[in-house]
Formats: sequence, C-alpha cells, structure tokens
Amino acid sequence: MKQISDINPLDLGGEPLAEKARAKLRRERFEQEKENGYQLLVELCYLGEYDMAKQLANKNQKWGYQIVDGVVMDRID
Repeated sequence: MKQISDINPLDLGGEPLAEKARAKLRRERFEQEKENGYQLLVELCYLGEYDMAKQLANKNQKWGYQIVDGVVMDRID
C-alpha cells in the first residue's frame, strides 16, 4: 500500500492511450450517441411530437437523420 505522501492526485493512472485507441473510443462514442439519438427521434415520432423530432434532428445533423412524414430516415445530403 502506498503512503499518502506518495500519491499524486493529478496522476490519472495507467498509460496514455495510443492514437488508434483514442480514435476507436471516439468512433464508439459517436456510434452510441447516434444510436441514442435515433431511439429518441423514434420515440418522439411515436408520441406524435413530429415538430420536436424535426427540431432535434436538425439541431443534431451529425446523427445523419431527418424526419419525413413522421418517420425517422437517413439524411440524404
């Protein structure tokens, strides 16, 4: 066990991630955010909140979805 004086509170521990590992984490986080966004848009459409779903889809264009006739679709640019 380390003495309290030997502990650096600014040290996050572990080795810094390699660039490939960071890129993979970013991709995974983005895919998770995109999936969560899709689920939220679908739920809003199911509840009949089409205008709110459209606003959310427009605000988060990086998700790549749009609302057409109350249905969540992939955005075509």
